[in-house]
Amino acid sequence: MTSSMTAARPATARTTRLHALDGLRLVCALGVAGYHYSVSWRLDGVRLPEYHLPTAGHVLVYGFLGVEMFFLISGFVIGMSAFDRTLRQFAAARIARLYPAFWACVVLTAGVVTVWPVSTGVPVSGVPTVREILVNLTMLAEPAGVRLVDTVYWTLWVELRFYLLFALLVMWGLTYRKVAGFATVWLVAAWAGPLLPDWTEPVVMPDFAPYFAIGVALCLMRRFGPTPWLWGLVAGGWLLVLPRMAARVAELRPGFEVPAAPALVIITLAVAALTAIALGATDHWNVRWLATAGALTYPFYLLHQRIGYTALRGAREGTELPAWLLLSATVALLLGVAWLVHRFVEGPLAPRLRSFVAG
Repeated sequence: MTSSMTAARPATARTTRLHALDGLRLVCALGVAGYHYSVSWRLDGVRLPEYHLPTAGHVLVYGFLGVEMFFLISGFVIGMSAFDRTLRQFAAARIARLYPAFWACVVLTAGVVTVWPVSTGVPVSGVPTVREILVNLTMLAEPAGVRLVDTVYWTLWVELRFYLLFALLVMWGLTYRKVAGFATVWLVAAWAGPLLPDWTEPVVMPDFAPYFAIGVALCLMRRFGPTPWLWGLVAGGWLLVLPRMAARVAELRPGFEVPAAPALVIITLAVAALTAIALGATDHWNVRWLATAGALTYPFYLLHQRIGYTALRGAREGTELPAWLLLSATVALLLGVAWLVHRFVEGPLAPRLRSFVAG
């Protein structure tokens, strides 16, 4: 049987919740927090060495890769969730997934930094205005040119553009060939990015397209089975990522040298891990607490930066506890707040919002 014939019908349905994917999400979020808390943050525009972990910081600096890994996972998850749905159902699912927790986190962050303003040396420093908060609640502050309540929101505009591109596919009708063709064209466009007109950059997103494309290809592998075309997409995306990852590492300024090799290894392992998940290697996992951990990832990511910086400053001014303990306590605190957002905002509101949008 040829590859194209094999790809014409879905593989055996798998209904097991992907607990390994939930765990990978949590690792990504904790990695980003570790990067921000240990080597990234500033206080009143000045980097504070005493907050850094002298040894662990050289490892935690690679936590910035959590963002790229989120994009990788997003390509896989969005593809998995879009098949067998109408455009309206797809939009309802995405809106319900993104907005309730986001609204809560914007309000919480704005409230905290208004009551305890901390200048962190980044563009969001200062107290947000009511207009800025309202525009942020739309998730369109970045294209509107409005200051973000928290800089971590920049990734949401990247995600939204991917959703819009995939929504066009959903409207056209999802098939193996159409989705694989979309991923192929996107990868070629990302490779040719420097040759394309500047106006194409917001659509092509050459720095991030390879991650989404790899995720989409792996989604197709899970649904239809592996084919040479899909393996080619994964390999092509990975090869496109490597030199860009080296350039990304070179842009870091943590105050010490950051070798590129570990970043290349980490992103390679992330692709390998998601490939294993897609091919069913972890389907037998039944670690139920990971489902809860996965649910906390999104609100934790949205809350961790500015509120975390504020908590660290307050704790540092009132105690002489070691940095590692302060950082650990801050992570634990914000995981707790993330659970409250999930339990009392996202849980009740998301299904109602989904039903409202889906009609």
